[in-house]
Amino acid sequence: MIKRLLIANRGEIAVRIIRSCREMGIETVAVYSTADRDSLHVRLADRAVCIGPAAAAKSYLVRENLIMAALHTGCEALHPGVGFLSENAAFARLVRDKGLLFIGPDPDLIELLGDKVRARAAAEKYGLPVTPGTGALGAGNDREAEEAAEKLGFPVIIKAAAGGGGRGMRIVRKASELKENIALAAGEAEANFADPAVFIEKYLENPRHVELQIIADGAGNAAVLGERDCTVQKNHQKLIEESPSPALDPRMRLSMTEGAVPLFRELKYRGAGTVEFLVEGRSFYFMEVNARIQVEHPVSELVSGTDIIRQQILSCTEGRMEIDPDAVELRGWALECRINALSPGTVTRLEVPGGPGVRFDSFLYAGCTVPPHYDSMAAKLIVHGRDRDHAIKRMDRALGELIVEGIKTNKDCQRRIINHPLFRSGNFGTSCYEEIEKEAENGF
Repeated sequence: MIKRLLIANRGEIAVRIIRSCREMGIETVAVYSTADRDSLHVRLADRAVCIGPAAAAKSYLVRENLIMAALHTGCEALHPGVGFLSENAAFARLVRDKGLLFIGPDPDLIELLGDKVRARAAAEKYGLPVTPGTGALGAGNDREAEEAAEKLGFPVIIKAAAGGGGRGMRIVRKASELKENIALAAGEAEANFADPAVFIEKYLENPRHVELQIIADGAGNAAVLGERDCTVQKNHQKLIEESPSPALDPRMRLSMTEGAVPLFRELKYRGAGTVEFLVEGRSFYFMEVNARIQVEHPVSELVSGTDIIRQQILSCTEGRMEIDPDAVELRGWALECRINALSPGTVTRLEVPGGPGVRFDSFLYAGCTVPPHYDSMAAKLIVHGRDRDHAIKRMDRALGELIVEGIKTNKDCQRRIINHPLFRSGNFGTSCYEEIEKEAENGF
């Protein structure tokens, strides 16, 4: 067992990692920017190191500062969390080259799976269906792109080959809009991922977004902790997640697993990973692999009874996991609502919901400051119930108890969504949020 670990991240995920480490007897070192000096993760960690000014580009994204902080404090391992450098292969290599353990898969695998075009090819090799699309398109391939789009049939979607989180993504509904949108997507890809390569896929108008949570030990053993449904999204950013998915039947669930597990086994994947799919009717299509822990991992923890962060650390430091892949039992239904800060400021009052089956993962506390420099997610409210209806009722109760004053949040929007007949029906696609908000705007 390692004795000390640096968390190269901030906010809620840093707090979450600290809590698992404390239970494992692992000391934690937090890093922080000047804007996060009084953040909860800094207070909870055993030690903390300032790594730069508020801007992420000068602090949380400075690889050398993170590694220097780890070496200076005697850490043996580094956990990248989510976002920032969590899927940066060059950073993972640098961590390893400096003699530290990286809590994640091998850098070559991060590079492979981070390239959506190469990841699609790997998925096809192991029998996973992919959305019809192209290979990577470089600059000046307008004619090739036009021919490919015509063959696929409009609408199509342009995606950054190295991207994620909705960046470098453009939906195109007619040929005359293609060239301009390829240029825009490539520009966004270059700015966000230092790689302008894009590719084109057939656009599915209103699919479900479903993903498998996998833990693997790097020796060919891989366990699936069920699936998550992340269909409720705003501008490609997830708002609500649930497990299991109301969109899957046993046949589809088995088919997804039978394709994903061999992929992870053959790649000798190590740590936590997620395979994302688009689901349309009774068909599903591989979308990407996220080679890290996901924001929405708590719903999988609640239905499987597993501390995923703990298993991630064990698999990446000791090459083992405490899960029998053939004996995973999933129980009940879990829901997660992301509580986003709609404005920066100081939290003047915080009342956290409690009671059976309620969990609140956050960096908030009364008197803390929510800075304007980072992702807007301030908390995750997660509930577990015996079935979907029970979980929805429990979430409604918990949202009603949650009080956050001093900043604006999306709590009321989340409550509106979970109480809407469309969401409650379980039969909806990625346009769910827009449909519900349009009704609200029109007074329905």
